[in-house]
Amino acid sequence: MSAAAAKGKGKVVKKKTTSERKQYHYKLVLSNTCAVCKTPCERGIRYWKKMQEPGAVGKGVPCILTRTYG
Repeated sequence: MSAAAAKGKGKVVKKKTTSERKQYHYKLVLSNTCAVCKTPCERGIRYWKKMQEPGAVGKGVPCILTRTYG
């Protein structure tokens, strides 16, 4: 029996490209949202503290509580 005959040919599965896969999406929230959050996370608290310093400029932080799958 040859080596090629010993290997079984399985079902060919088409690999999904990156654009076809579903990915998580997070909303960007600002420090004022993190300040009043009912379930504060470590990332949000850290961002909120950083924004309390004078002259701080921020563009928001992804909120894990607003995660959607799609």
